[in-house]
Amino acid sequence: MCSIKTYRYNSNMIMNLKHFLWLAAIILVPCLSRAQTDYSTLYHDLPVSLAQPEAPTIPDRRVCLTDFGGVADGLTLNTEAFARAINHLSEQGGGHLDVPAGLWLTGPIELKSSIDIHLAEGALLLFSPDKSLYVDPKGGQRVLPGIRAQKQSDISITGSGIIDGGGQHWRPVKRSKVSDVEWKQYKQLGGVEQKDGSLWYPWNAKAGYANIADSPEKQERMRNDLIRLTGCDRVLIEGVTVQNAPKFHVHPITCRNVIIDRITVRCPWNAQNGDAIDLSDCHRAIITNCTIDAGDDGLCLKSGPSKSSNLCNGCEDILISDCTVFHAHGGFVLGSETVSGMRRVVVRDCRMVGTDTGLRFKSGLGRGGETEDIYINNVVMADIGGEAIIFQCDYADKPAGGAAAPTPETAIEVPHFKGIHISNLTCRGCKTAVAAHGLEGLDCVSDIDVSHSTIVYTHTATDIDLKTTDIQLSDVNIVE
Repeated sequence: MCSIKTYRYNSNMIMNLKHFLWLAAIILVPCLSRAQTDYSTLYHDLPVSLAQPEAPTIPDRRVCLTDFGGVADGLTLNTEAFARAINHLSEQGGGHLDVPAGLWLTGPIELKSSIDIHLAEGALLLFSPDKSLYVDPKGGQRVLPGIRAQKQSDISITGSGIIDGGGQHWRPVKRSKVSDVEWKQYKQLGGVEQKDGSLWYPWNAKAGYANIADSPEKQERMRNDLIRLTGCDRVLIEGVTVQNAPKFHVHPITCRNVIIDRITVRCPWNAQNGDAIDLSDCHRAIITNCTIDAGDDGLCLKSGPSKSSNLCNGCEDILISDCTVFHAHGGFVLGSETVSGMRRVVVRDCRMVGTDTGLRFKSGLGRGGETEDIYINNVVMADIGGEAIIFQCDYADKPAGGAAAPTPETAIEVPHFKGIHISNLTCRGCKTAVAAHGLEGLDCVSDIDVSHSTIVYTHTATDIDLKTTDIQLSDVNIVE
């Protein structure tokens, strides 16, 4: 229900007033509950003091997408309806845009300050497979994200609906990661095979939508995130399911005061670059009560080169708690970019089941920086494909079908993982308990301690290069 009728005075005034108050109560309860959410309890008994994020303030004003021409028939493109509704709210000083139950087909959406997009239960926001809708008129190497905001404040995406990025129309597929049946299904969609049949691109697919680049490789490099917020302050993403992104799913960049609460992120396990939640150069953030099943990194922190124009540089005052990660390349990941550093990060009370690695620290020359005051406590793992804990300092990004990025010839932006404290970790089922390799002649992995933990492995207890790393294991029971 999206709108409230205006009643004229008549003999039924009392009945109408009661009806009005009943509707108002239903509409305002979600808003009031969000405003009253108290995250301060999460900050009790922390091993390091963290600055808490401020929640966004959204005016109580509400409009419905249908009031601006929105049609939930799975055929009508609602891009302009979203733009009209958001612009209307922005002109009024902000408010809530209600998206009712139904299938809402749309192109890219731009979110503005003091506005909440609220997806009702049963609402499916589906992004169109027509790639031409996402071409940025300003140019650039990537297309527009599904939902974007830049240098806005007090924004939120809430509710219990689903946001689907239609990523299968963008992502390449590796032959080695699918069954014969699945491979035939992809080929039936059209597209092209490359690399002697080892890679499939959704190029010239039978859906009938035009390509937006002159080669499948170039078009692959244009795919973008499903939710990408840049330089924003006071952000809330709550309750929704975010799935099937062309690339990353939820990606705040240089944002401050970020709350991500009770969301589900999911995509195929083999989705190329299908990261779930990535915080890049964010300050004062909470990720809590989230469930993840993704194709690449699960809960990830990144940091690029510092810029004076950024709202934030580096990752600082980050709390991740009570999250569950099913498939992912890494359950919790630092990197690969750590250039501006990671400071005051706490991860606790999380579960990782079926991830490729558990705790993954990865970087390389040309993309590294320093970490400090990183505390990871009370993490439970099971059925980890590789390492429960891994430190890698020679990481190089390798796009699908392409060569790995060249390693710098000089020791610039050297990764330095330090001040990392892992305790009360329980893992049953991993190939290797702890692996760590630094770089010869460089201080890359030091001041690392793992304590009060039990790890059951299947192949190798530890793979630690003692010449290039300094890791202390204290009261750690490693059992085959």
